[in-house]
Amino acid sequence: MTVRPARPARRTGRPPFRLPVDGYVLALLGTVGLAALLPASGTAATVAGSTATGAVALLFFLYGARLSTREALDGLRHWRLHLTVLASTFLVFPLLGLAARGLVPGVLTPQLYGGFLFLCLVPSTIQSSIAFTSIARGNVPAAICAGSFSSLAGIVLTPLLAAALLGGGTGGFSADSLLGIVLQLLVPFLAGQLLRRWVGGFLVRHKKVLGYVDRGSILLVVYTAFSQGVVAGIWHLVTPGRLALLLAAEAVLLAAMLALTWYGAGRLGFGRADRIAIQFAGSKKSLAAGLPMASVLFGAHASLAVLPLMLFHQMQLMVCAVLAKRRARDPEEPAGETARPVPERTAAPK
Repeated sequence: MTVRPARPARRTGRPPFRLPVDGYVLALLGTVGLAALLPASGTAATVAGSTATGAVALLFFLYGARLSTREALDGLRHWRLHLTVLASTFLVFPLLGLAARGLVPGVLTPQLYGGFLFLCLVPSTIQSSIAFTSIARGNVPAAICAGSFSSLAGIVLTPLLAAALLGGGTGGFSADSLLGIVLQLLVPFLAGQLLRRWVGGFLVRHKKVLGYVDRGSILLVVYTAFSQGVVAGIWHLVTPGRLALLLAAEAVLLAAMLALTWYGAGRLGFGRADRIAIQFAGSKKSLAAGLPMASVLFGAHASLAVLPLMLFHQMQLMVCAVLAKRRARDPEEPAGETARPVPERTAAPK
């Protein structure tokens, strides 16, 4: 009796699909758990707070030293796309955040609403916007520049919008907080830009190690913020039911922004590749930029302020991963049918 060899499994050419549960988000959640079990208090809280302050300043120094001024200037040639992303990030998002005021107190507590509105004010992401734009076969150079411009503008616009929209009743924002933003975020960022020509090579050579410095700094900020919240006893304000309602409100916010950026970009005459870059850069919020800013703006109330942002960050990763894979299967745009006047394509960064 002849035994036929088993047929090899048919390969589809596609890797198995997995939702991107970000390992760093898991680390953040673990840090929150550590703060709940072993919060820093007394002298330990003072030391942790001072260390977190220095870590945030170092973080923004590194941001400034890494941002290529030349690449940013090259990207200005695609100014319509970048203005569209900036308008989505710092105009449409805040307007939707203000509209969510109607959800208080039935859906969101005043404290959670402050965090919900704050997430609407922070800049867009860079890394995930680029990654999803690449997966979806969009305009990657435009996504690089749009994310960089958003991060740069957010250093100024986020605290100004917070001063105008959050005021003093949502957790301690004041003129001192604005001064703290300047000294702790803007000054180190500008110092990084000025010293980039001397330290840029070092940063490139030690990129992996400095990545741990970035993430470790943010984890320290989260631990300090949530320790303050635990010591102050604010967590009785957040019940599982409130968290579920917060997630529902954020799902509606994300769906609205994904639809507005996609169809709005189409109405403005952008082609498929540019619409993809606008959708992924204009619908996201940066956890890396938002957490340090919240620690400066909200102080002891930062824990509730950053909770909506942390949840939104994971939600946007999961939803946009599915969306990017679907966009990748779209048919190519026919030659000669790029949209009505489309600006010239941004040159790839050098």
